[in-house]
Amino acid sequence: MVKIYSTQTCPYCEMAKEYLNEQEIEYKNYDVANDEAARKEMVEKSGQMGVPVMDINGKIIVGFNKPEMDKALNFNK
Repeated sequence: MVKIYSTQTCPYCEMAKEYLNEQEIEYKNYDVANDEAARKEMVEKSGQMGVPVMDINGKIIVGFNKPEMDKALNFNK
């Protein structure tokens, strides 16, 4: 399961979720603006306060980075 930590006002978060939807990848979204536990988990995993942060099969990706997302998803593009 892919986890994405995001906020409702983040355009890169929306781009990341849109990309996952296009690839038909299931994910769980955590709104770190409203979920303190998710925000704490995100910072512990990434060391970052910026969003999006994705946890894809245990690989932490900060920001909307398609090549890194593809690698973590085992896509050969």
